[in-house]
Amino acid sequence: MSKTVVVFGAGTGLGSAVARRFGREGYRVALVARNRERLDRLAAVLSAEGIEAEGFPADLTRTADVPELIARIRDRFGRIDVIEYAPITTEGFTPAAELDAAGMRRHLDLFLLTPIEIVRAVLPELLERGDGAILLGQGVSATHPMPGLSGLGPAMAAARNYLQSLHSEVEDRGVYVGAVHVAAMVLGSAGHTAMTDGELASGIDVSQIPQIDPADIAEALWDIYAKRDRFEVQVPEFG
Repeated sequence: MSKTVVVFGAGTGLGSAVARRFGREGYRVALVARNRERLDRLAAVLSAEGIEAEGFPADLTRTADVPELIARIRDRFGRIDVIEYAPITTEGFTPAAELDAAGMRRHLDLFLLTPIEIVRAVLPELLERGDGAILLGQGVSATHPMPGLSGLGPAMAAARNYLQSLHSEVEDRGVYVGAVHVAAMVLGSAGHTAMTDGELASGIDVSQIPQIDPADIAEALWDIYAKRDRFEVQVPEFG
């Protein structure tokens, strides 16, 4: 049976690039995002390229819905081998001095609690086979806190901490856990559109932020998965 990658946060940027990168290796692709119409379009494009793909609409802020979502994916594909989690939000950053608990909870649901619940639902299957991977794609504010860019960063930093511990716990059992931290705007993504429109990073000169092709990030995710020689990388490198 062919292996299956589940792309959480499948959109026009990184999600489609990851689907294509793994699809070239023979993986079937489960696409997860909120908008059914966009998922269906992306699945049709991938299918036309010879990649077996299907969309699964879901709101990733609804952590309690994860078990049912994973069950639907298993019913369709029979197995799950790789999780790639890289959701995009256009809610925007919050200065640390203005952050409150209510605002932080929304970020925690999307960037920490839902990934934890996904791992709980999928990890036993991976450990039983002694193979598979959990891959995280997120912004560089998880590792490099910056003025005015809080909210998202602390939530992503917590997810990094969790997965780094998990990496050490399961690497000798055949399951790889790794992360790619993106220090640029992802061309073609919803986040790129929001930033250039001034919605996501108010007060920041976006012309000074580097841009990156989502295919380069997808390649970095494939590379750390294939080599399994480190927990995390940053693209592009700086500092």
